[in-house]
Amino acid sequence: MIHSLFLINASGDIFLEKHWKSVVSRSVCDYFFEAQERASEAENVPPVIPTPHHYLLSVYRHKIFFVAVIQTEVPPLFVIEFLHRVVDTFQDYFGVCSEVMIKDNVVVVYEVLEEMLDNGFPLATESNILKELIKPPTILRTVVNTITGSTNVGDQLPTGQLSVVPWRRTGVKYTNNEAYFDVIEEIDAIIDKSGSTITAEIQGVIDACVKLTGMPDLTLSFMNPRLLDDVSFHPCVRFKRWESERILSFIPPDGNFRLLSYHVSAQNLVAIPVYVKHNISFRDGSSLGRFEITVGPKQTMGKTIEGVMVASQMPKGVLNMSLTPSQGTHIFDPVTKLLSWDVGKINPQKLPSLKGTMSLQAGASKPDENPTINLQFKIQQLAISGLKVNRLDMYGEKYKPFKGIKYMTKAGKFQVRT
Repeated sequence: MIHSLFLINASGDIFLEKHWKSVVSRSVCDYFFEAQERASEAENVPPVIPTPHHYLLSVYRHKIFFVAVIQTEVPPLFVIEFLHRVVDTFQDYFGVCSEVMIKDNVVVVYEVLEEMLDNGFPLATESNILKELIKPPTILRTVVNTITGSTNVGDQLPTGQLSVVPWRRTGVKYTNNEAYFDVIEEIDAIIDKSGSTITAEIQGVIDACVKLTGMPDLTLSFMNPRLLDDVSFHPCVRFKRWESERILSFIPPDGNFRLLSYHVSAQNLVAIPVYVKHNISFRDGSSLGRFEITVGPKQTMGKTIEGVMVASQMPKGVLNMSLTPSQGTHIFDPVTKLLSWDVGKINPQKLPSLKGTMSLQAGASKPDENPTINLQFKIQQLAISGLKVNRLDMYGEKYKPFKGIKYMTKAGKFQVRT
């Protein structure tokens, strides 16, 4: 199974390593650095890299590469899912997962990693169990540990470890009982120059924050559960009930967790919430080019599109750009040739536009292809797939909890070709 874990920062330094079996030399990471050099961006490094004696599996999050070393063949997704769980655990413990935070809490990091894997096999990956085994660091606890020489390791085994619901500890008590659910959808799309959709798919998650006393049993039903065909559940969900009735029935973990993630790839179900009108032209023999783009909403059910960012990688022949935005601010970097336009909110009555000219190298031939436009945006209170929660019910406890559901759609990799 997993032999070692290396944490590598953006500048290529190994700043933390953990070995569960025999010590694997750092030189094994040379194969990873070679692959990193070949990739144009950090996200393009292959997740699985075979070497003569090992396999290197990696994920890239928060500007850190988490590289696992294995010696025998295992299902790669198994290891990748574990690495994501490690990142989520660090985020849960320290608030943020960054190189500085990991170095500041290096003792707790090693203690947590020791509990998460046993002899290379995943053991305790649930946040609730880990927090009972290894107490999260606080300023007071750090001071007491320094004075007394004690550690963050808990005195007793977690109460949930031996129960049928290992993800929930026993004896949970709250004065305010509340359950919040966030339905978050990311839309990945490629739009061609005429405005037709080439590919479009939605990656969705339902994140929960549940703070309920005792041992509640929740059921969550949807208006249109047939939308969810490609679904991955948290272990707490009773799968048989979902298969037969399309209802989520579960005893929730305490605190924050991801209830399910889903994927909608049927083209007819994916509505594109924005359009881009563009006129980018280069003329042969001329040192000037024309640049015009306008961004507008469509199929947003009357909701406002906000946080709009437009980025475009211009051809090498473009020396400078003289542009005027109708709203927001823009920057063109003449070295990297990257144009960024921070649009903000879109007002449907007055659509934002960016117009002007491009200065090209004298005598340079017309660029082979027009630049692509990458979009970022957010739409609050809308799930673009049309998914809607019908009702949330609680059984097994007498009190009435406060319940809330929030929807959000945002752009993943959203590209418009010109």
